[in-house]
Amino acid sequence: MTRRDKGPPADRLREVAEAASRAFSLLPARPDEISTPTSSRGHTAARRLRADPDTVERDLVKLVLTIVELLRQLMERQALHRVDEGDLTEEQEERLGLTLMLLHDRMSELCDHYGLTLADLNIDLGPLGTLLPP
Repeated sequence: MTRRDKGPPADRLREVAEAASRAFSLLPARPDEISTPTSSRGHTAARRLRADPDTVERDLVKLVLTIVELLRQLMERQALHRVDEGDLTEEQEERLGLTLMLLHDRMSELCDHYGLTLADLNIDLGPLGTLLPP
């Protein structure tokens, strides 16, 4: 039986469960605990969404690039894990490394095109910290 067949170790599962528990403890228990401001017309205003017509395209691009960057980093970590485990041939390692380098370069080009940096894509999640690792 290979290591992959066994699944994650129990310590890792406990660590993930504790992290999720800490994250959920930061959230309000019920929707009525969240105070939402009301506008002058009596309608409830959105708490977090601030759609400015002048920046909506850039903000949407930033969100999409953030998701792509998160996936790129996850793929990179998975690739490094597979290399460490010895699951890949030398040719596969070379091809994977080249692909990840090209993807990183393309992400940098897209950020430059839209006036962003890779650091701009690291969304602050408030008490949970930032989305992407430093």
